[in-house]
Amino acid sequence: MKNLLLIIDPQNDFCRPGNADGQGQGALYVPGAEQDMKQLAVWLQQNQQKIEHIIITLDNHHLNDISHPDFWVNSAGEHPEPFSVIHAEDVEKGIWRSVFDNEKALMYLHKLEQQGLVHTIWPPHCLIGSEGAAIYQPLFDAIVQWAAQGHYYQTVVKGTYPYTEHFGAFKAQVVFDDVPETQLNTELLDQLEQFDRIFLAGEARSHCVGTSLKQIIDYKPEVVSKITILQDAMSNVPGFEMEDVYRKALEMGAKQVKTDEVEL
Repeated sequence: MKNLLLIIDPQNDFCRPGNADGQGQGALYVPGAEQDMKQLAVWLQQNQQKIEHIIITLDNHHLNDISHPDFWVNSAGEHPEPFSVIHAEDVEKGIWRSVFDNEKALMYLHKLEQQGLVHTIWPPHCLIGSEGAAIYQPLFDAIVQWAAQGHYYQTVVKGTYPYTEHFGAFKAQVVFDDVPETQLNTELLDQLEQFDRIFLAGEARSHCVGTSLKQIIDYKPEVVSKITILQDAMSNVPGFEMEDVYRKALEMGAKQVKTDEVEL
C-alpha cells in the first residue's frame, strides 16, 4: 500500500494564532489551524514509516496582488478593506480601479464571475520570502523527522502571478494562456495516480483545500476514491464553506475521518 500525504498551505500566515493580544498572529489566521497542524504532526510522527511521499503546496504572493488591498484604489485614494468584495461592475463604474493594469484586472473579474465566483480582498499574506509564508513550525518539525528516514518532501509553489487568485493546488482561478504557472498542472495531477491512498489536509478547508479537492474531482476523478480527508487537520475561514465539494467527494468514494481514526 503506497501512501501519499498531500498538505495544502500549512503556513504561518494561516496557522499562527499569536498571543492573547493578537501579537504575532498570522496575517490571515484561520481559527483552529494551529491545532489542526499539531494533530497532523502527531499523526505523521506516529505513521512516518507508512507514508511514502509528502507533497506540500505553498501560497506565495507579491504585496501588489489582485487579492490584496494595495492593488486597488478608489477616487479618494483609499484602498479596500480586507474581506470586502469587488465586482466587475464596481470597476466599470469607477468605484474601484487597479493601480496597475485596470483592463487586465477587469478581465479577471469578468472571467471569475462567469464561473459564479466573487472576488474577495484579503489581508496581505504569504508574501514571497516572508516568515508568514514559511511552514508552521510544529508541522515542519514532523516533516523533517519524516525526511530524516530517507525521504524527500515535495513543495509546489502557487500564487506568484499577481493578476489571478490561485486557491487550488492544480491551477489558478483564472488561467492566462501566456503564464504557465496559472495553467493546469497535469504533471502533479498524474502523480496522484502513483499512490493507493491520498491523505488530504491543510488550510483552509473552505478555500485552498476545498478548491484543490474540486480540481481533483474535475480533472482526475478516477483518484477521488483514493482520498481520505483528515477532517481534524483543516478548518474553515469563518463565514465561508465548500460543503458541496466535500459531499461530492464522499459520493465518489472518498473517505472522511479524524486523524486518530485512520488505520494504516
